[in-house]
Amino acid sequence: MAASKTIDGTMIFDGSVARRGYALNKLCYSFNDRANREEFLRDEGAYCAKYGLNPQQRAAIEHRNVMELLEAGGNVYYLAKFAGIFGLDVQDIGAQQTGMTKEAFSAKLMEQRT
Repeated sequence: MAASKTIDGTMIFDGSVARRGYALNKLCYSFNDRANREEFLRDEGAYCAKYGLNPQQRAAIEHRNVMELLEAGGNVYYLAKFAGIFGLDVQDIGAQQTGMTKEAFSAKLMEQRT
């Protein structure tokens, strides 16, 4: 078995993380259905309880923080469903991941275009 490499500032999503994040990812996957998105927006706490989120996952949902969600076992592909409910776009997520404001992150992207 090859040794895994680490990259500073990244999180490895492996089997262990997948098991830990199962409830969170299942909740996010449920947002494929409009009725589920509406149910979540009506009563977020009850919806999270229905999926058995642990306190770390619940706090990350409350904070609307993608990095916290990743640390709680979230898979970025499923988290996109969650982000969409709150109107977060790729630049919002990039800003959170880099610790920048959205405006600063957008400006940095524009600088790199040229």
